[in-house]
Parts: sequence; C-alpha cells; structure tokens
Amino acid sequence: MSITQEATALRERWLAYLIEGILLVVLGAAAIVVPNWATLTVTIFLGWVFLFSGIVGLITTFWLKRAPGFWWSLLSAVVAMVIGALLIGWPVSGAMSLTLALLIYFAMEGIFSIMFGLEHQRSLSGRWGWLVLNGIIDLFLVGVILVGLPGIAVWVLGLLVGIDLVYGGAALIALSLTAHGKKSVQ
Repeated sequence: MSITQEATALRERWLAYLIEGILLVVLGAAAIVVPNWATLTVTIFLGWVFLFSGIVGLITTFWLKRAPGFWWSLLSAVVAMVIGALLIGWPVSGAMSLTLALLIYFAMEGIFSIMFGLEHQRSLSGRWGWLVLNGIIDLFLVGVILVGLPGIAVWVLGLLVGIDLVYGGAALIALSLTAHGKKSVQ
C-alpha cells in the first residue's frame, strides 16, 4: 500500500479512530480516578492471560510429547499456570510483584535512555536532550515508587495504565481529526 493509499484509508476511517480515541480517554480517566480498581483489574487480567497461555502450552506439550524439549515446555506451561493462578487468587500480592517488575523496567529504561541520548549528543543536533530527560523522568518514577512501597503497589499500576490510555486516546483523537480535516492527499 502506498503512502497515498494509506492516507486515503485513514481519511475514510477517521471516525473509527475518533471513537476508539474517545473510548481510550474515558477508560484511562476511569483508571486515573479509581487506580486501585484499575490495578486489580490489570493484575487479574494478566493472571488470566498467564493461566490460559499455560493451559494452551500444556495441551501443546502433551500433543507434541515426542518433540525435543518436552520437559522444558512442560515446565514453562506449569509455571505460567501457577503464576496465573497466583495473580488471580491473590491480586494484591500480584500487584506488588508487578510493581517491582515495573520498578526494574523503569530503572533499566531510564539508564538506557540517558546513555542512548548521550551517545547521540552530536548527531541529533540538540534533540538528544529529550532522550536524557525521558531517562531522568524514568529514574524519578523509580524513586517515587521506591519511597511509596509497599502502599503504592495497590494503585500505581492503575494510575500508569490510566495515563497511558488517556495519552494514547488523545493521540488517536488528534490523528482522526487531522485525517478528517484533510481535503486532499498529497
């Protein structure tokens, strides 16, 4: 599909993107207003994802029992099912575990973003500072989460998911309105 065809398709379907964007903003706002509920929802949802993926993995493992790596595949399926059951059965503890995983992610992402920005200091003609700032913000979030543990674990995931949904929805709304406003495709 050429760029012109893609732009035309986007312009013709702008309303679908607008509706999706509005829905994401509403869901994100709800998650921000009630972050505890959103955190538990995300945790339980991930639990079901792990549980079902483990069940599918178990079925596939036994179906292909003569394939190499049977025991590793079996172990992987069982671990996924156990993790899923734990997240579903004890979502508050699961939220704490997910918050710790998020903490590690933000720490690594912050360091990597800073290093990436510094590596591109010359080639990005002044724009590299945004990458460094992004890394500093990630490390700031690490500090906020560390200071707030363990109490922050029951709401921080919901808040971050909510913020992500609001920004993602706003981006789709902007995209759809821009596409709708274009009269001709260049």
